[in-house]
Parts: sequence; structure tokens; C-alpha cells
Amino acid sequence: MRILITGATGFVGGHLIERLLSDGGSELHGLTRHATWPAEWRHLAGSVALHAVDLGQQDQIEHLLRELRPEQIYHLAGYANTGKSFHEPALAWEGNALATFHLYDAIARSGIRPRVLFTSSGLVYGNPVDVGPDHLFHESDELRPSSPYASSKAAADLLSHQVTCHPGLDVVRVRCFNQIGPRQSSEYACPNFARQIALIEAGRQAPRLETGDLRGQRDLTDVRDMVRAFAMLMDAGKTGEVYNAGSGIANSMRVVLDRLLALARVKIVVSERIDPARRGDTTVSRADIRKLRSTTGWEPENSLDKSLADILEYWRQQAVAIRINGAA
Repeated sequence: MRILITGATGFVGGHLIERLLSDGGSELHGLTRHATWPAEWRHLAGSVALHAVDLGQQDQIEHLLRELRPEQIYHLAGYANTGKSFHEPALAWEGNALATFHLYDAIARSGIRPRVLFTSSGLVYGNPVDVGPDHLFHESDELRPSSPYASSKAAADLLSHQVTCHPGLDVVRVRCFNQIGPRQSSEYACPNFARQIALIEAGRQAPRLETGDLRGQRDLTDVRDMVRAFAMLMDAGKTGEVYNAGSGIANSMRVVLDRLLALARVKIVVSERIDPARRGDTTVSRADIRKLRSTTGWEPENSLDKSLADILEYWRQQAVAIRINGAA
């Protein structure tokens, strides 16, 4: 099986590659802007062929597809930061909607018909309307995205359905709710909290942890469970269908932070600051995953506490490296 992964060197891409390698029997190719591995994924260098292709350059994509003729494509690449998207919406639309259009058009023009898994986002649903805070988002719910990131993903999500109608591509969509795990960028809440705790423990930061708005409730799933769902949907998902993937449990970010602080080795003061640009952000996000379960039999295996402990341990190791190398 020849498999192409867009966004291969990112957080989710690296974990997916590790999963596919553990399954064995596939020839793996990664598509990135620059054919280099970041430090956290350098151990994968000998197992995956990287190709430097910009998803904004359709001719480059088509040439690579004709050359590789992949049988499966995991489309993970895209603009991924909800918070930053409020300040740079054009980049979100370019990285998600336009890049996805270029990929599908290149597939159609290349004459190949690989199976494609498009990774959408649970944030495309926006905030619950006329329902209580315990609402589970179902795949049939209206899309009401409340951030530039979410609206650009919603556009790419709808496009992913449209191309199954015409020109008849084989695309399965998965709406991923929040993914967490080791080696995630500290631009995101959970690793940011863990990084600050690790730096405070190492004496590299004053014992004050800075946060954004902690009131939001998020459905958090370990990335190692999520990529397992991706592989199962690639095999069992139905063309044109969409599947939610998450834990089905919503935790406030304050609760998540409290659980991380309970693992800290020193006393820490929390300072919460709310970004006024994010007032329209989604407040509650929780997935109905019955369709995914019935289609694949998937269940998450890693508890939230295990995920948080693994994230903190990763950042403790990074803090040791910072202390040794003297880098900030």
C-alpha cells in the first residue's frame, strides 16, 4: 500500500506515521513545505520519504501525484491555530479551504483515484443553539463556525463532500474534536500549561502560570487514539460520509489546568487573561461518536489523566534540555 500524508511532519502527522509504521506493510510518503524533519520527529527520517511541495502550487501537487500514484492520502495539512486565526484570517482560509481545493483538483486532473481521509474539525459546529451545555454534536447538526479557523475548515469540509459528487473522488471526512498528546506545540493550551509548569519546576520561569480564558469546555482526545481512528476510517468509512471523532466528554480548561497543577512539584499561581478578539469563540464542544463506533468499533484507550501526565513528562524532558543547552 502506497500512502501519502500531507502535513506529515506536524504533531498529528508524526503520530499517524508512528501508527502506520507499527501496522507495517506500507510505503509511506510525506508531503511538506520543506523536506526536513523537526527535532521531535527526526527518528522517522529513515522510514518515510519526504517531498517538498507547497499545497498552494497545484502543478507541483499534480506532478507528485502522477509520480507516486498513492492508493491512500491522509490530508492533515492546513492552518491549525484557532486563536491566531482571529488575527490572521486570510492565512487560515489559504491554508485550509484553498489548499484543500488545490489538492482535490490535482487528484482529479492526475487521473488517479486514491482513497482520501480529510481531517476536519469539531469546531465547525460552533456553539450549541437552543440546547443545554451537555449537548452532543451530531454529524447532522448545522455548521455554525465561530472563528476564522473553524469557518475555513467548514468550507474545506463541505468541499470534501462536494468532490465525491463531482468529479467523483473517494473522500471520507472525520471531524476531529480537540487532540492532545506529547510533542504538541506549546501554542496550544494543554502543552502551554505543561511547558510553563516544567519551566517553573526547573527554575527557568517565575512560579506564575499565564493562561487565556479557562471557561471553555473542550472534548479532549489523545492524539494516539485519534490516529488509530483515522486508520480505521480509511478502511471502513463510507465515501462521502462524515464521522465525529472525540471522547464524548467535555472538560473545562480550568479543570484541565487543575489536573496538571495537581501533578506539579512546586506551588504555582495562575494568572488568567482573556483575549477580547476571541469573544465569539466556541464555548462548549462535545462529540456524539456513535457513528464512528458503529462503523469501526473504535474506542479511546488513553484517559485524560494519562494524556496530561505524558504531556507534562514530555515538557519536563524539554526543560532539562533547555537547562543543559541554555536555550529559552
